[in-house]
Amino acid sequence: MRIIYMGTPDFACAPLRALLEARHEIQAVFCQPDRPKGRGMKRMAPPVKMLAQSNGIPVYQPESFRDHAALPVLEQYQPDAIVVAAYGRILPPYVLRAPRYGCINVHASLLPKYRGAAPIQYAILNGERETGVTIMHMARKLDAGDMILSEKLEIGEYETAGALTQRLSELGAQLLCRALAQLEEGTAQCVAQDDAAASYAPVITRADARPDFSRPVCEVCNRVRAMQPAPGAYAEANGSIFKIPVLYAVGETTSAEPGTVLGLDEKGRLRIACADGIAAAPEIQAPSSRRMPCADYARGHALPEKFA
Repeated sequence: MRIIYMGTPDFACAPLRALLEARHEIQAVFCQPDRPKGRGMKRMAPPVKMLAQSNGIPVYQPESFRDHAALPVLEQYQPDAIVVAAYGRILPPYVLRAPRYGCINVHASLLPKYRGAAPIQYAILNGERETGVTIMHMARKLDAGDMILSEKLEIGEYETAGALTQRLSELGAQLLCRALAQLEEGTAQCVAQDDAAASYAPVITRADARPDFSRPVCEVCNRVRAMQPAPGAYAEANGSIFKIPVLYAVGETTSAEPGTVLGLDEKGRLRIACADGIAAAPEIQAPSSRRMPCADYARGHALPEKFA
């Protein structure tokens, strides 16, 4: 099948590799423009761009699809399908109509649940025990097209968004190849979504990464997991921002005010009071410092008294 592929982050790499291994003809790749990253704010190529270039695939990085900017490319290649995985752009009608088999999306949730940009993070935020991948036809309404295939995946008790993203990416790659084969064979059984059952997972912002310790401890820990590795959970103490990479519920209760730091436990973890219990952080990252075990930090610094 002749395919134009659209994707940007790491999540989109496994499906692209699977298409190459299945010997589909990847005519071109679209991804987001290079963006400044890191402390030096050096412009960095997206992971999908690097993968495409390593396989000799032409790469296009339009800022938008306005004024039919992509039309010359679509007319040049005339793809059988456009495959989209975490591209980060809304596709206009002229793109959706272009391919023979339509635009096929790899979405990291069990639709119609968690339509939108951050389904993996919201599944963890909401304490879901399972999630999955849906392969779907794209429509003008966000993530509302007919479903071709879907498969469930259990979420680990302490699994972060980063780890879950990788597993869902691999699952999506397998499902995508099966769905494309069914489309070619004419055996695909597409199912319309129930809009009444839909929920949404909007873009994660920096504000979302700040845990509210006045909430139940399970919710606080879920938020930290959902924000790892990016944007990374953080809390403020004494006017300074501390990053909290990992947080566990320890099954203890306390009468201390939420956010109060209760010292280190026998494992060297920083104990923090929540609404209905105690959360423990094995590591912390202070301002202008590296990530380190809390016990190491405590040897050279006074522990914060309270996080807000």
